[in-house]
Amino acid sequence: MHIMEGFLPATWCIIWWIIALPFLIYGIIELKRILNQNREYLPLLGATGAFIFILSALKLPSVTGSCSHPTGTGLSTICFGPFITSVIALIVLLFQSLFLAHGGLSVLGANILSMGIVGPLAGYAIYRFLKNTALSMYITVFAACVVADLFTYLMTSIELALAYPAEIGGIAGSFTLFFGIFAITQVPLAIVEGVVLTLVFKYIVQLKPDILVSLGVFPKEKIESARSEF
Repeated sequence: MHIMEGFLPATWCIIWWIIALPFLIYGIIELKRILNQNREYLPLLGATGAFIFILSALKLPSVTGSCSHPTGTGLSTICFGPFITSVIALIVLLFQSLFLAHGGLSVLGANILSMGIVGPLAGYAIYRFLKNTALSMYITVFAACVVADLFTYLMTSIELALAYPAEIGGIAGSFTLFFGIFAITQVPLAIVEGVVLTLVFKYIVQLKPDILVSLGVFPKEKIESARSEF
């Protein structure tokens, strides 16, 4: 997902930053609000951020100018929402570009948009759709994490296709090529990520169910019932 430094034209770098900024500003406002509401959210916030950093640092070579890896954003999205997740992604991607040579400063806006905004928004939509259904809470978490991962690469493919349309087929042809190559590595990675983050969520349910109830992640009755599942 990390588009490498200097790979996108300057115009597209600016466009992606302009699109990403409103989400980041609102995310900062939301982050301040929940921390003022309850400082006990900090450990969970730190844990979800750590998983984003660790999982997104496990990169595999993929299409030219980018790579494949888990994103880890699904857990944060479920617990804190997509806007706060965008702020966490900004911090993670900035650190990785400066110290790990993953991505880059010029393409930071594009990488934030795909991993920190579009992916989390898609995962959050699935989570909200399934949240109050009879479906197991853990299946809901799994589905949200998988979708957040896959939509990150869907957006990255769009970014690459817009910057480099194919000679035959244009933007659509380029998108099909990029996403098709991503899918080879990303579909199994997304499934593994979904399993891992679901297990982490189960641990949180067992350890700190009161925090999840306070955040409104799931109804209290569903969390108490889920503690005996899986």
